[in-house]
Amino acid sequence: MRVVLAEDLYLLRDGLSLLLGAHGHEIVAAVGSGPELAAALAEHRPDVAVVDVRLPPTFTDEGLQVALAARRARPGLPVLVLSQHVEQLYARELIADGAGAVGYLLKDRVSNAGQFMDALRTVASGGTVMDPQVITRLLARNADDRPLALLTPREREVLAMMAEGRSNAAIAQRLHFSEGAVSKHTSGIFAKLGLGASDDDNRRVLAVLAYLDGTRSA
Repeated sequence: MRVVLAEDLYLLRDGLSLLLGAHGHEIVAAVGSGPELAAALAEHRPDVAVVDVRLPPTFTDEGLQVALAARRARPGLPVLVLSQHVEQLYARELIADGAGAVGYLLKDRVSNAGQFMDALRTVASGGTVMDPQVITRLLARNADDRPLALLTPREREVLAMMAEGRSNAAIAQRLHFSEGAVSKHTSGIFAKLGLGASDDDNRRVLAVLAYLDGTRSA
């Protein structure tokens, strides 16, 4: 894959470049600021962008805003966002168009190269990847909503894993359930949340995240 990488810390940017290159990906640009990212995305039209949220010159949400502008110009541009913080606003911005091909990972929770590369491939192929802590914050934010309050503790657990992008089979393996039991839980969750059930993993992730974030757009 052709990758544009945006990270202002040199050592991290260089390390990610080496990691991506070692896994067979081409780094078409590795930049350290928002304006450089905007220029690189326009020039190279990469297969996927790996973007730090906070970049110079503002060090606020420069990286994310540039990436979102690029997705508006090129709908469906895969973007994997890296951040040191859980920001609910960023999650909402990423899922707002319902197009998928987005991810939100916390830097200090990426434990190995395989995890990062799996997330990159999922996003590049049109899927959605969200760090569990982001999901937990969204769940906590909406805990008093009546439909969510109707969920059982087990359904909440399944919901969190569903929103991470896990299939029913993967959830069943993680929780040591039968896949049929997980299917019943997911059907109950969708019914209580008023969402149409779907067998497409990415669509149901977007649906759940949209509901949790209050957009109801999926």
